[in-house]
Amino acid sequence: MKKTIIFLSLLVIIAGFVFYTPPSQLGHNIDPRDSSKKLKPEKIHTQKARIVSGIINFHHYRQMKFNDSLSVVMFDSYIKSLDNSKLYFLKSDIEEFKKYRYYLDDDLQVGKVDVAYKIFNRFRLRFLSRIEKNLQIIQKDFDFTKDESYETNRDNAEWSSSEATLDKVWGKMLKHQFLGLRLSKKKDTEIRKLLKRRFENYKKNVIQYTAEDVFQIYMNALSETYDPHTNYFSPISSDNFKIRMSKSLEGIGAVLSTEGDYTVIRSVRPGGPAFKTKALHPNDKVIGVAQGDKKEFIDVVGWRVDEVVQLIRGPKGSIVRLKLLKHDATTNSEPQVLRIVRDKIKLEEQKASKKIIKLDHNGKAFKIGVIHIPSFYLDFDAYQAGQKDYASTSNDTRRLIKELQKEKVDGILIDLRYNGGGSLKEAVDLTGLFIKEGPVVQVRDSRGKIEELKDKNKEQAYAGPLGVLVNRYSASASEIFSGAIQDYNRGIIIGEQTYGKGTVQNVINLDRFVQDKTKKAGQLNLTLAKYYRITGSSTQNQGVTPDIKLPSVYLSNEVGESSQPSALPWDEIKSASFAATNHITPKMKDKLRQYYQQRLKTDEDLQRLLSDIKEIRAERKRTVVSLNEKIRLAKKAEWDKKEQERKVRDKKLHKKENRDVFLQNGGQILSEMIRVNGGQ
Repeated sequence: MKKTIIFLSLLVIIAGFVFYTPPSQLGHNIDPRDSSKKLKPEKIHTQKARIVSGIINFHHYRQMKFNDSLSVVMFDSYIKSLDNSKLYFLKSDIEEFKKYRYYLDDDLQVGKVDVAYKIFNRFRLRFLSRIEKNLQIIQKDFDFTKDESYETNRDNAEWSSSEATLDKVWGKMLKHQFLGLRLSKKKDTEIRKLLKRRFENYKKNVIQYTAEDVFQIYMNALSETYDPHTNYFSPISSDNFKIRMSKSLEGIGAVLSTEGDYTVIRSVRPGGPAFKTKALHPNDKVIGVAQGDKKEFIDVVGWRVDEVVQLIRGPKGSIVRLKLLKHDATTNSEPQVLRIVRDKIKLEEQKASKKIIKLDHNGKAFKIGVIHIPSFYLDFDAYQAGQKDYASTSNDTRRLIKELQKEKVDGILIDLRYNGGGSLKEAVDLTGLFIKEGPVVQVRDSRGKIEELKDKNKEQAYAGPLGVLVNRYSASASEIFSGAIQDYNRGIIIGEQTYGKGTVQNVINLDRFVQDKTKKAGQLNLTLAKYYRITGSSTQNQGVTPDIKLPSVYLSNEVGESSQPSALPWDEIKSASFAATNHITPKMKDKLRQYYQQRLKTDEDLQRLLSDIKEIRAERKRTVVSLNEKIRLAKKAEWDKKEQERKVRDKKLHKKENRDVFLQNGGQILSEMIRVNGGQ
């Protein structure tokens, strides 16, 4: 998941589960009507700068000395956080700021953060000036008959040498945005109103920024130099972060963040309304929100994420519609509309659940039990109180296994797709249901001390044929479990390469370090340890490689830990002592891969999926788009025709319902394993 800390918002908000504090209550030290007023650091920022930089420097897992080299990285990260697409600063600005590059480490040691505010105030002036220009440009008529094009990918762009050069860049970008809205059948007058509202929102947002907001961006430029999971949270962000999900707030159950101008779905809360739709995924972009079934959409591009949350959140039973740019969308894809009935997240709906899929495999009927585990959860209070049947992933899965065995299933498939992790204890205990005993994961701290976490219970809840289904969003505890099952040769791992998060964070409350006890200081999430499989291989960065790889639309440099520039590297330590089983042998893996390769050639679902993935990937590579309306209309018509053909084909293939291709193929692969083993 590409993570970018952008000036428009630093809050990570859980839609419908976080209190919103209006800007008027945030203690702003700037009058929104005075856009010339400059932000300055406050006294507490000097204290916090020393504290945060000191903790990271001396206690982060990486044990990297904060020196001139890291100062350069932090400088670049801060500039990128403010102007990721190089659309506001000029080359002369960057050249002027470069004199600070090697001194950020020295400054932070004494609590000096003036540079952050000097750079931000320049950015703010450039930004507000650009908004005023854009508001004038969109009132003029664009010529869509010219043979012009626009490069949508700004990753490799150079800083503009002058305002005139930057004007040309923005001219094409605004023309691209205007044409895109035209192609969605909006009238020019409507487009101008919409774009005007967007830019006025941008202006309002940057004017409302506080000294604490700037400090948070700056501290995260430091923390992300070490790794993407070490983060500083301002007092307000910290309070929001701590609000329990079980509170009586109502909404859709999705974690939102900001990426550029967009509000992006970071994760979907298991058991929530969004989760139940099975249609909202990480990296989907929210571009519009509408109340009920009839009200018009409000365009939310450029809004603060907390303001978008206010639109999405609402009373139980009410309806909200989201207009989404899907995570796998191309430049020609139409936004999709998702209708969600708001509700409270219920604990019982976050729990592991089961179902049985019946398959015809090689002329024989198979019953495969599927246990879907959305997260690794644990009712810690009940556990601490010594209650026997406390709610947990392992306890609930044990019960489901017994129920499936009574129904005489031929094998069990554990579905961990989109499971972002949770309780480490539960990852160990869940593994213990399928092995006799032994180590499950190794944890190494920043001092190099290694601890083995073991399953000490010799009882095996299930010893039969086992498969584990994973995808690119299976992370952390999911990777510990699937990695252990693979290392013990206990089951076959099927799906996509997993996310690759193999680090451990601890929350540090900064209040206890500051001298001024009248003000809250926020918190620091600090990476302190790293996970290793029992073979000694880290789950960090590389994740778990499935034994059978299913087609994936995701590339490692787009989604996953390896897409993060500052991600900790993969490495390995000494293997733990463990006794692997012979359930899955190298010969068995080869046979199953051969079987799957044959399915790729004959299975209509897989053929359809492969074709779609090939087309989507090819379309994603086309980052240069025409600004000629006729050419764009022809391209859109071509894409719409293909989309319609897909819908007709899908309806023909699945008259009753659209099948879960991954689940069906996971079941078929597990059935083949059972067949080869003679029904073992």
